[in-house]
Amino acid sequence: MATLAAAKMRPVFPETPLMRNELLSDRFGADIYLKREDLSPVRSYKLRGAFNAMRKVIPEKSLFVCASAGNHAQGVAFMCRHFGVRGVIFMPVTTPEQKILKTRMFGGEQVEIRLVGDYFDATLEAAQTFCASEGAHFLSPFDDEDVIEGQASVAVEIEQQLGRVPDHIILPVGGGGLSAGIFSYFDTECRYTFVEPEGAKSLAAAISEGKPVDVSPVNTFVDGASVAKIGTRTFARLKPIRAEDVIALEEDRICCTIVEMLNVEGIVLEPAGAMALEALGEVAEQIKGKTVVCIASGGNFDFERLPEVKERAQRYSGVKKYFILRLPQRPGALRDFLDALGPSDNITRFEYMKKSARNFGSVLIGIETDAPENFPAMFQRIETAGFAYTDITNDETLAQFVI
Repeated sequence: MATLAAAKMRPVFPETPLMRNELLSDRFGADIYLKREDLSPVRSYKLRGAFNAMRKVIPEKSLFVCASAGNHAQGVAFMCRHFGVRGVIFMPVTTPEQKILKTRMFGGEQVEIRLVGDYFDATLEAAQTFCASEGAHFLSPFDDEDVIEGQASVAVEIEQQLGRVPDHIILPVGGGGLSAGIFSYFDTECRYTFVEPEGAKSLAAAISEGKPVDVSPVNTFVDGASVAKIGTRTFARLKPIRAEDVIALEEDRICCTIVEMLNVEGIVLEPAGAMALEALGEVAEQIKGKTVVCIASGGNFDFERLPEVKERAQRYSGVKKYFILRLPQRPGALRDFLDALGPSDNITRFEYMKKSARNFGSVLIGIETDAPENFPAMFQRIETAGFAYTDITNDETLAQFVI
């Protein structure tokens, strides 16, 4: 059925490219391909599931409802416009204006956007209430058999483009629609690595408990894959997978791949879209000499987030640190501190917080360097010069207020 779904899509939008990546192939000694779902008309794979679910109920249904603040909303909007049906899309009040505008652009006059609730739970409840009252068709972002079948078209295209089943597939997991579709299509013909964000390990929890469980609260930085509870239908398909084939990545670590792909390859990936690529390092020994496909699931990246992403990447990779320096209130103290810095140590932040009638003042300092191994030597020089300091780089509570 996934093959039929893929064929039905072709008049609507072209298949996304499967591209061999030289940088990653050379780095890991494997043939590594990227399935570029970021190059779909809505810059994610979500329009596949929306298309397949909608085509099966039209013309009996002509009003469609969904709740989403991201890729699912855009996929539904695109398909409402294509089919010429009405769509009502519920989004949280806190949804960035950029995402609202893109959803409206894809849907045109066929789509009405309603902003309800500060948090997604309230948005979802409003959408389902409206759907029931209007007799509309609710489009789930993942927990729907037709949506799963639509997402499986990614696997159909991979096999057709590669000419065979790859040895290994690495893919992100949120609610499970994409992973359930691909796993159902290839079954045991290849090896899998399922990747979750550290702050939303709903698949790992479900495997451990034998059923979907709520892992709230979740870290929403990887917004395309931060789901508190994997779908019931999706997990029913994923239940046979092995726990060791599911890995979690720290949110800051994912930022490293976003920055590298943008700077080196010119590829714009959202956090969820970068997870499969960053996970290559976790399976480096398994994939040597193999043909590997990483699913780049989406590229809906708001460039207003770029400074935060760069900051997170630098802190994770160890080339940027923040610390509180205890600075003596005497002439020449600042010069003595500056003399302790190395030629590659660049001050990116300096906030002096002097309090009256004290012999010492506190300075918040950010230092960026070109290699993480520069910091131990720098801190040794600072200590030798007689300065006291506290490294706060990994103190998340303080980071929220001062970094």
